[in-house]
Amino acid sequence: MSRTLPSRTLSVWIDRDPDAVYAFLSVPENFMQWASGLADSLKHDGDGWVAETPEGRMRVRFTPPNPFRIADHWVIPPSGPEITLPVRVLANGGGSEVTFHLFRQPEMDDARFAADADWVERDLATLKQVLETGSPGA
Repeated sequence: MSRTLPSRTLSVWIDRDPDAVYAFLSVPENFMQWASGLADSLKHDGDGWVAETPEGRMRVRFTPPNPFRIADHWVIPPSGPEITLPVRVLANGGGSEVTFHLFRQPEMDDARFAADADWVERDLATLKQVLETGSPGA
């Protein structure tokens, strides 16, 4: 039996149609505009993707386009288990709610998990800015 990982769901409301938000999120190349852990390093490599992350070079895979607005991605470290990063785009009022589910990895202490959550919140704020104004934030 595997151990349950503590988690947090982080979200941001974006003043854009959910299908438009999902269309942006479903393109791996667009992650470089908002996901700072992959920014400037995500490269297509054969039939997959690789990124230079703060923890080193990792393989990355993405959910294929789908009608459910699921934009999950996974990072695969050189050693250790694959890390799942679930992302959903939901209709909310006249815009979209983007949710990002962050799992605390077994080796993380409280401070590292809090820092990762802060990082995701900054990336979600960048995503909001990119999609609402067309440009990354400061």
